[in-house]
Amino acid sequence: METRCGFVALIGAPNAGKSTLVNQLAGAKVSIVSRKVQTTRSLVRGIAIEGSAQIIFVDTPGIFAPKRRLDRAMVTSAWGGAADADAVALLVDARKGVDEEVEAILARLPQVGGVKILVLNKIDTVEPPKLLELAARLNGELAFADTFMISALRGHGVPKFRQQLAALMRPGPWLYPEDQISDAPLRSLAAEITREKIFERLHDELPYQSTVETELWKDMPDGSARIEQTIYVMREGHKKIVIGEGGRTIKAIGTAARKDIMEATEQKVHLFLFVKVRENWGDDPERYREMGLEFPKN
Repeated sequence: METRCGFVALIGAPNAGKSTLVNQLAGAKVSIVSRKVQTTRSLVRGIAIEGSAQIIFVDTPGIFAPKRRLDRAMVTSAWGGAADADAVALLVDARKGVDEEVEAILARLPQVGGVKILVLNKIDTVEPPKLLELAARLNGELAFADTFMISALRGHGVPKFRQQLAALMRPGPWLYPEDQISDAPLRSLAAEITREKIFERLHDELPYQSTVETELWKDMPDGSARIEQTIYVMREGHKKIVIGEGGRTIKAIGTAARKDIMEATEQKVHLFLFVKVRENWGDDPERYREMGLEFPKN
């Protein structure tokens, strides 16, 4: 049987549902999902098998108008991921429709190679006539090779979308083992999971200025893993928020993160969280390397 393999970049405005879709396509959690926009910071690759094809999905950070240095690094990373892919799928939140962010992406998309596909997400929240109108409008602005209507959250339309992408992949050997669902190292996936739990718990109180690093991953003789992570925040006040009264908040974050990390690694996990203040981590090149981002010079 002839094997096929290729890369598909998912691009779109923040909160279009890219991370949820990557997790659906890969069949497991490989990308963090949060109500807070701009949670994906670097390119996360989810890997799906469809028949004889291996599809490597690049979940890019949401594309938006960058204000800070970290924003600029994320947007550069997103367009870089799109440029390297065999196919580019533009994910649009059907509820929001075409806003400034989608317009900006449409304007730049013709400069990117690869087959371009339109994916309307969250279709369960919009009436069919509006969906058809939106699809017609977007195809009028850019000639997409195909249009799909899905609900990434519920999985509606996702199998058909995956089958169509498999047909687009070029003949060639698979790049990853059959049972691998992501190329993110477990250490960074574990850190991303903890960061997701911080967002879930503190989405109104804590700004974006927090990052998580896995400092220690030790496999124990009994088959379990001891994981030590440091949550870096920019101010002493943020540290108090993360720890919470009597340590309750950090304990809840740790419990939720440990559960998901155990599921991802399929082993028992002992998770230890520490919180440190690092005032200017947003201007530290080393932190960008940790996140797989290129440090913007200015």
